[in-house]
Amino acid sequence: MADRRNASAAPTATGAGVLRPEEFARHVHLERFDCAVELSRWVENYWLLRWDLPEGTSFVSSTLPHPACTLSVEHGHRRSGVEDPVVVTGVVTRRFDVTARDRAWVLGVKFRPGGFASLTGSNARELRDTTTPARTLLPATTTDALADLGPHLDRHAAGRAVDRLLAELPRSPDPDYDTVLEVVSAMLEDRDLVRVGQVEERCAIGTRRLQRLFERYVGVSPKWVLARYRIHDAVTELDQGYDGSLADLAARYGWFDQAHFTREFTDLVGVPPRTYQNG
Repeated sequence: MADRRNASAAPTATGAGVLRPEEFARHVHLERFDCAVELSRWVENYWLLRWDLPEGTSFVSSTLPHPACTLSVEHGHRRSGVEDPVVVTGVVTRRFDVTARDRAWVLGVKFRPGGFASLTGSNARELRDTTTPARTLLPATTTDALADLGPHLDRHAAGRAVDRLLAELPRSPDPDYDTVLEVVSAMLEDRDLVRVGQVEERCAIGTRRLQRLFERYVGVSPKWVLARYRIHDAVTELDQGYDGSLADLAARYGWFDQAHFTREFTDLVGVPPRTYQNG
């Protein structure tokens, strides 16, 4: 069995994700687990969704966008206009809603920001806000084997299978991707970084080079990533029961005033922060 990445591996994603996680857990079973160590340079984690809802019922789950591409195997659930069971979803720039109904099994690979582009040679900007059959981006032997995975496998067996298939893809040194990872890690590590200029100074990188790297590898701008991470921080605090002043929360994560914070929060989450805070 391949070694699993240990819990101390540096993350390149916030812990935010599904909105209203307690309500979500009443309808959908979610498991997150690690990839093999040798893949952890490109992969953040794996996840497995399962649901089995009574006939005629449904549940809409809403997820905050992350600056990452996802490879998923979907049985019992199909994206609109895509028939293939194995798909690649580029960075989604808005809240991501999925309607769960009937019975489904969905296995996902969440790549690190820039990880899919580095591993496959694709351009992340071209994948932004799209869901694409994986066979157009990965070898047919890989996608065919992924399509054979399904509910007959538990997460351990499914994880080992994905490890093996991804490990077969060619890999090579990619110093530009290393730079992207360094920048993203700094954004997460230092919550005092609230403007891109601060990130550039911290990482000793010029504006044009940073923009070019994020366009190619991540698919969105450094400003977008930084703003999303700070909203993720705010949502996580609200999910954990924060009952303080929204003005204080906004100031903590870099907004100059509560009105600006409220606008950006509402645009992304779908409701104002006070409404979300009050449940």
